[in-house]
Amino acid sequence: MKRVLLICLSLVLALVGGSAACAADGFYVIGGGKSASVPKTGQTTSYGARDDGALQKGVAWPTPRFTDNNNGTVTDNLTKLIWTKNANAFGAKNWPNALTAANTLASGSAGLTDGSTVGVWRLPNIRELQSLINYGFYGPALPNTLGTGQWEEGNPFQGVQPFNYWSSNTHPYNAPDAFHVNFCCGSVYYDHKSTSNYVWCVRAGP
Repeated sequence: MKRVLLICLSLVLALVGGSAACAADGFYVIGGGKSASVPKTGQTTSYGARDDGALQKGVAWPTPRFTDNNNGTVTDNLTKLIWTKNANAFGAKNWPNALTAANTLASGSAGLTDGSTVGVWRLPNIRELQSLINYGFYGPALPNTLGTGQWEEGNPFQGVQPFNYWSSNTHPYNAPDAFHVNFCCGSVYYDHKSTSNYVWCVRAGP
């Protein structure tokens, strides 16, 4: 694991020319004047000097955080990604079946009336999935519609499970494994692709 982290860090430094700095507004400034926004984590309780709960660095979340589109989809106003309102439309599946379920999803199933067609929906990557997490909450670590409190059933999502959800990312050094996000606490880890985890589908916004 240490080797993987070191290699990933080396790749990041190579991409940015070894010069990345974090600005006070929560943007990471990359060589060449480019920047990528890094949102707040949602944690507001401090457990130690200058920890995240005390500093609360990052780009502020919009209010409301989510918009229920009343067609079986919910738009994340932070990332502009569109998620299925039903976070448990398929139950737990192994990774190959999770990919198939997401790739073949269309309006008329899973509570969707959005007019979407096969090929529009997909399994989210690990960054997209983790972007839903609010590290100020536990069981599940997910915010409500406004983004000011913890998720409750129907506010805005339905059927959220405080367990592992598959991402579309395969482990780079062990292809039989894929990454997941645990929605109980927001942790990221990996499982063998034969393991059954939950499926939450996403598509691009406008």
